[in-house]
Amino acid sequence: MEQLVLNLIHRPEMVPEYAEKVTGHGKTEDIGRKALLTESLDIFKTQQEAAHKNGLKVTIQMTYASLFNDEAVALAKEHHEKYGDEIALSLLGLPCREFREKYHTKDFCIWMFSMEDKKEIVNDVFEKFHERFGFYPESTGSYYMDAELTNYIKEKYPMVKCAVATCWEEGPKAYHTCNNSWYTLFDGGPWAPWIPSKQNTHAPAANEAEDSGIVAIPHLSRDLIACYDGNGSNFGTHPQNVLRGMIYDSKTWEYPYLYNLIDQYRALAKYNNGYAYNMMFVGPGWMNKMGRWEAPYELLKKSYEDGCAYYGQLKKEGKLLDLTMAEFADYYREKKHYTEPECALWRDILYGSDKQVFWYCDPFLRACVNMDQGGAIVDLRPYAAKLKWEVGIGTKHVQDASYPFLIQEKYRAGYFTHYAGEGTVRSAKVCYNGEEVDLCLCRTKAHFSEETSADGKVTRILTLDPVEIEFDGLTVTLQTKEYFAEGSGSIKIERTILKMSDPGAKVEINEYMVACYGTTEYPEDMTGITLTCQKGESAERISYEYKCREAALTGADEVSAVIPAIETKVSLTSDSEAEGYIREGYAFSPIFTLGYQKTMSEREVFATWLNLEKAN
Repeated sequence: MEQLVLNLIHRPEMVPEYAEKVTGHGKTEDIGRKALLTESLDIFKTQQEAAHKNGLKVTIQMTYASLFNDEAVALAKEHHEKYGDEIALSLLGLPCREFREKYHTKDFCIWMFSMEDKKEIVNDVFEKFHERFGFYPESTGSYYMDAELTNYIKEKYPMVKCAVATCWEEGPKAYHTCNNSWYTLFDGGPWAPWIPSKQNTHAPAANEAEDSGIVAIPHLSRDLIACYDGNGSNFGTHPQNVLRGMIYDSKTWEYPYLYNLIDQYRALAKYNNGYAYNMMFVGPGWMNKMGRWEAPYELLKKSYEDGCAYYGQLKKEGKLLDLTMAEFADYYREKKHYTEPECALWRDILYGSDKQVFWYCDPFLRACVNMDQGGAIVDLRPYAAKLKWEVGIGTKHVQDASYPFLIQEKYRAGYFTHYAGEGTVRSAKVCYNGEEVDLCLCRTKAHFSEETSADGKVTRILTLDPVEIEFDGLTVTLQTKEYFAEGSGSIKIERTILKMSDPGAKVEINEYMVACYGTTEYPEDMTGITLTCQKGESAERISYEYKCREAALTGADEVSAVIPAIETKVSLTSDSEAEGYIREGYAFSPIFTLGYQKTMSEREVFATWLNLEKAN
């Protein structure tokens, strides 16, 4: 039987985020306030009780503050012996009187400190843990852990094998919904467990040489449509995320969406060789006695108990495997190999639409395909570059830890855009007698399958339902298939004209990719990018200067862009004779376009590949 693997994580965060202001009732800040510490520990006990009464094992991530509390330490030891809970160490929960007196800062995000301070804090926290428990932890974590931090921890404390390492799409969208005040910017990473590379936490390792030595898990399992389209903090399998999103019945205090979301994660086993994962990571600040998110304490407590009860029932039915983080790291390494992707064919379960997206992630790329836009690629991250992106004080990126995109419809418009300029997307246009229809306008549905080649390589395939395109005097039925070949860094897109109302007619297919690079909505400097249209020894090149130039070659072998700022080469290639073209953008539309154009007849097939490589 397929089982959902669950990591349930609690942290006795003695000074929970936000909570001091609530319990202090406007008094001068005092993070050592006794009422705050007592309530925090009481909530941790409540959470532990909810898990244990439903037969669930917990990973207890001790915070720095909790290591100074005898009762918290004793509780962790007792629950480790009695219930098999793992005692781990969180790099969240740093703020406490002892930390502030030593480091003289209110910073609490470990990845934002200077590298010198990161090392000192890690040594401090890990040694304090060893002092209290007599051993070092096998698991750790934060909202985000940059590669340099992870590498240091693994070198100094090699027993660490698992870490909470990023929040999925915790970037500008979340920042804006927190009144531009929540400076945790790390879009572009995996949504499910992965082995991070030594070069960049977000980019999975492609082999043993790149392996950072840990298995990473996300901070919360999120709705892969609602979170991408809006604020991820409202849409997760953490019950109080659902309350914050107001996705419950205010009269009955019921929240079917929470269970539907957990069930959709269970369904991901269909796309990942029987493997499905979920996590719930909760600090006590979420269950404050004063209430949160317009919800009273009683509802906060009920939602958490109900969430644990649902997982507990799944476990009783043999449908759930609850593992501690260290246990999961061993399980994951046995279950998955380096180049094996994570796939998610995801449907809307919140807004009642028919929207469907497909997410794909492997060591070379992360992509999102939107079936509401005809199977267009609307998000693309070039992991093949394994971009070294140092984060924290003293680096070029103090707060922004996101992995840069080439395509991102939320930050760079996508297809549905302003009358002037273009947004980033990978799609195709069909043209007939001067009329043009973009497949982004053709809603469809996808079906998932796999093919294994003679050499054992597996290709994941999306087969889209055919769409009908109506021109003046001609109806075209076209089908798209998209192929994700494991370990290739390429996506093959195949268009087949199944039928035309006039079998002798001809149409033109324009396969295109509009792209740029960045991590936010704001444009980057595009100078330095080189566009190339290559045919044998002949080549047309454009060095980006915002001059709106273009070039084309019939029978082009490749059209490409090299983007030095993110050490990435992206190219399109085709399976047959076609005209390749390149286009430079301009200041109001700072993008570039790569494409192929070909005339097609009924029953004809045209395939193109989108390829990603590291550019030195």
